[in-house]
Amino acid sequence: MSDGPRLSVGHFFPATAARKPEGWRRHADAGLRRLGPTWRAAPARRGVQVLALGLYLGLFFYVAWPYADVFTDRVVAAKEWAPLETFLWIDPLVGLSTAIAARAWNVAVLGAGAVLLLSVLFPRAFCGYLCPLGTLIDGFDWLVGRRVTRLRVKRVGGWAYLRFYLLAAVLIGSVLGVLLAGYLAAIPVLTRGLLFTAGRVETGLLKNWGQVGAADAAVYLSVVLWAVIFLLGFLAPRFWCRYVCPSGALISLFSFLRITGRQVGEACTGCGRCAKACPFDAVGEHFAARRLECAFCQTCGGVCPAHAIGFGPRGGGRREQSFLPTRGPVSRRAFLLSAVGGTAAAVATRPSLLGGRAAPPPLLRPPGSVEETAFLRLCIRCGECFKVCPGPVLRPAGFENGLDALWTPVAVPSHAGCHQDCNFCTQVCPTGAIVPLDIAEKRRTRMGLAVIDRKKCLPHRGERDCRLCFEECRTAGYHAIEMRQIDLNVGPLPDGVLSQDEIDQMAHIEAPFIVTDRCTGCGLCEYRCASALVKQRRMLDSSAVVITPQNADRPKAWYY
Repeated sequence: MSDGPRLSVGHFFPATAARKPEGWRRHADAGLRRLGPTWRAAPARRGVQVLALGLYLGLFFYVAWPYADVFTDRVVAAKEWAPLETFLWIDPLVGLSTAIAARAWNVAVLGAGAVLLLSVLFPRAFCGYLCPLGTLIDGFDWLVGRRVTRLRVKRVGGWAYLRFYLLAAVLIGSVLGVLLAGYLAAIPVLTRGLLFTAGRVETGLLKNWGQVGAADAAVYLSVVLWAVIFLLGFLAPRFWCRYVCPSGALISLFSFLRITGRQVGEACTGCGRCAKACPFDAVGEHFAARRLECAFCQTCGGVCPAHAIGFGPRGGGRREQSFLPTRGPVSRRAFLLSAVGGTAAAVATRPSLLGGRAAPPPLLRPPGSVEETAFLRLCIRCGECFKVCPGPVLRPAGFENGLDALWTPVAVPSHAGCHQDCNFCTQVCPTGAIVPLDIAEKRRTRMGLAVIDRKKCLPHRGERDCRLCFEECRTAGYHAIEMRQIDLNVGPLPDGVLSQDEIDQMAHIEAPFIVTDRCTGCGLCEYRCASALVKQRRMLDSSAVVITPQNADRPKAWYY
C-alpha cells in the first residue's frame, strides 16, 4: 500500500463514499450531517468521545454522590463501574508533576505512563478521544463558538508554542517542590470547575441549599479560569487544546517516538478540505501533518473526497509528518522566560523558598492526609474529596491560607462534622495526598483535637447545664468528652433564703472536658454547639468547642 492510503478507523464509516446511502444509512448520514462535518468524517472518534464524556459525568454526578440510608465503606464502591479517579489518573501531567514535586510515588504515575505509552502507538489518543474537557470544548465550539467569528485569529504567531512553555513552567515548579499543575492540568481544572458550578447546583437541588456554603474569591477564581477555557473558542476551535493545554503538550512530546503516522497518497488533489476540517490545526504545508499537533483523530481522512489520506505504520505514504511544527523555530528565549516564570510562580506560591524551609501553617485536613509538606506537593486541587463529602465538612482553602494551600481541602466543623461511618474522601484521592482508610482505621485516625473555650462554654461559665457536645460524642461512639463536676462561686447569700442543700446544688455543675487520647477531632461536637447555640438559639457568638489541627495523625508519603 505504499502508493495509496492506509486503512483507518474513519474508513470503516464511508460517509463520503460515492454511492448514495439507502435506508437507515441515509437517516444516519442525515443525523451526522446535522451534528456537524466532523461527525460524518470521524463518527468512531465522536462515538468514543461521547462514551468517555458520559463515563466522566456519570462518575462525577452519580458515583461521587454518596448519600445513602446507612454509610458503609461500600457505598461508593457499590456504584463504581470505574474508579472515581479514572480520568485524573490518565491525565499524564497529574502523575508526573506530583511525583516530581513530592519526590514520592503515586498511582497516577502508572496512569500517566500508560497514556504516554499509548501515544507511541496511537498519538495523542487522550486529547482526541478520551479527554472530557476536549469534548465539552467541541460542544461549546459547535453550539456557540462557530456562530461568533469576529474574534477569530487570522494568523498563528509565536504563541502557538504556549502550551510547551506552560509545561516547562509547571515542571520547573515541580522540581522546586511547588505543584503548579493544579492550576492548568486539563482534568483537575475541569473537575474543580464542575464542582464549583454544577456540583453546587446538584447539592442544592438534591439535598438543601444550606449545605452549599458561600462562594468566596477562591471559588470565583476557579470558575473564571474554567470559563476562560471555553471562551477561548471564540479565537479558534479548540484553542485551549491547540495552544494552551500543558497536559496535551506533554503527550505531544511523545509524538517523537510514535511508530504510526498519517500519510497522504498520490491521489491527493490539493483541495485543502483536510486542513480546514482538522480540529487541532495539524495539517500544514503540502497537506502534511505536524507531528507534535496531530491527534490521530482521522477527521481529515473522512473529509478527503479522493480517499488519499490514511493512517498506519510510518513510512508508507508520499508525504510524512514533518519532524517539528512548520510554523517556525521554537524560541529559546521563550523557553528561558518560561523557566523564569515557573520559578517566579513557585516562589510567589511558596515564599519560604527564598527564606529557608519554614514549615507550612497547620490546617485541619481530612483524615488520612499525609504530612503537610508532602500534602501540598501531592494534592492536585481537583476537588474530588469535596464532591464525595456528604456533610460537607470539607471546603476549599481560600486566599487567607496562602497560595500554596489554595483549593486544597480543609475541614470546617462549624459547618458539618465528619461522620464516624464515612471514609469517602480517603477512597478518591488520585495522588495519595489522602491515603485510603477503611471504616475501622478512619475511626481511629485523628484529624485534630477538640478544645473547649471555658470563657464561652455555658456550664464552665456557670450559666446553665449543657450536655450537647457530650451527647454528640457519645452517640458517635468516641466517648472523648466527659462530664465532670466543677465548683462555682455563688457569692454571699442572705441567711435563711436557701437551704444548705440548695446552696450546695448551686455551687456545683457538670461541665464537659476533652479526653485527649480518645479525641479524633471529627468536629461533631463543634458542629452541634455551633448549630444549636450559635445559629438556632443565638446564645453564643461562636462555638464554645473548637477543633484545632494539633495531635493529628499525618502519615508519611511513599518517598523514593
